[in-house]
Amino acid sequence: MSETLALDTTLTKAAQYQQLLPQIEALTTGEPDLTANLANTAAALRQAFGFFWVGFYVVKGDELVLGPFQGPIACTRIRHGKGVCGASWAQAQTILVPDVEAFPGHIACSSDSKSEIVVPIIKNGQVVAVLDVDSDQLNDFDHHDQAALEQLMQLAAQWF
Repeated sequence: MSETLALDTTLTKAAQYQQLLPQIEALTTGEPDLTANLANTAAALRQAFGFFWVGFYVVKGDELVLGPFQGPIACTRIRHGKGVCGASWAQAQTILVPDVEAFPGHIACSSDSKSEIVVPIIKNGQVVAVLDVDSDQLNDFDHHDQAALEQLMQLAAQWF
């Protein structure tokens, strides 16, 4: 596949995801390098939807360590159970936060972040990483984001 995306921003969000996910799959299929696949996935999501921040945190010991991302500089390490990312890791489930100020223990890497969705990548029953997507708009994520990003992270589990 060419390293360009075919995006139609006039489509509904759900339709945009349906258009984007096969392109990410084609871009990553056959590429054995984890960093390359995570980086291209973060870039594709940010390009397609204009999210404020898109990136990955990879489990290393008892911490999540910053991986490939697109956006402003970010927190480098997050402890198990801390913030939205650490909570998603601990619970092994997606956490959708309409207003980060209302999330107990939210870690503010950027004061511009207003809403967030974190989706775990699970391999062999263990969380190996999380996808973190932040918006500078309140309540910017919904069930369409959750369903599509969970599907994408099932694909991403194959890269680990």
